[in-house]
Amino acid sequence: MCLIILAWRPRDNLPLVVAANRDEFHARPSVPAHFWPDQPSLLAGRDLSAGGTWMGVTREGRFAALTNFRDPARSQPRERSRGELAVEFLCSDLAPSEYLRRLGPRADAYAGFNLLAGTPGELACYSNCAAPENALQILSPGIYGLSNALLDTPWPKVVEGRRALGQVLADGAPPDHASLRAVVSDRRPAPASALHPLGQTETMDRTLSAQFILTPTYGTRATTTLWLSGTDDGALTGDWCEVSFDAEGRESGRCEWRFAAAGGTVS
Repeated sequence: MCLIILAWRPRDNLPLVVAANRDEFHARPSVPAHFWPDQPSLLAGRDLSAGGTWMGVTREGRFAALTNFRDPARSQPRERSRGELAVEFLCSDLAPSEYLRRLGPRADAYAGFNLLAGTPGELACYSNCAAPENALQILSPGIYGLSNALLDTPWPKVVEGRRALGQVLADGAPPDHASLRAVVSDRRPAPASALHPLGQTETMDRTLSAQFILTPTYGTRATTTLWLSGTDDGALTGDWCEVSFDAEGRESGRCEWRFAAAGGTVS
């Protein structure tokens, strides 16, 4: 993912709400979200180049999402693929903070990344590009934004996404996929005065400042919306929708899943 806007515990019985865009080269092969045959509890898309994922959830209510860190000094390929980290957490039974603490000593084996890891009881974020004392954050209830810099870095698309998600949730109505997609769907680049240089050309910096990115070779390939909600008896359910796009920004596929978590509860 390259833009993740999420609400952590915005209401009772609504532990997580997510709207996210996956930005990637159009030529990189992947398959849309599905329950993996080799990990039947795991719902995620799959990168066919390295086998990992950019975002996923499990029937137990575990959640993970990954962004790369757009800094030329931290973007060179490393020996390990970042996408394996999301899968590793989702298939573990460790608490998010414990998993991320254990990740720290080997984090430099990966190019720059931010990893969100959560369960119904805890959500945490880790970046191998932050100062060591700030690498791990355990999140309090609130609305957060993550792109290709540290959590809540005030890039225009992050600021606008957080504002828009707050509006979606403000009236107390249940989430819906169309409203959540709109949170991350703006195709307009930020004004030049608001740009944060990313080590690209000025034209590319402006192109990449949009929430939804369009270029012939690289851009937003999917928008995923997700929420976990509790039922009256404390059980956990998940609602997931992934919309895929071609290189011209046209919808090319859609998959929706609603599932009951086998062991998840809302505390």
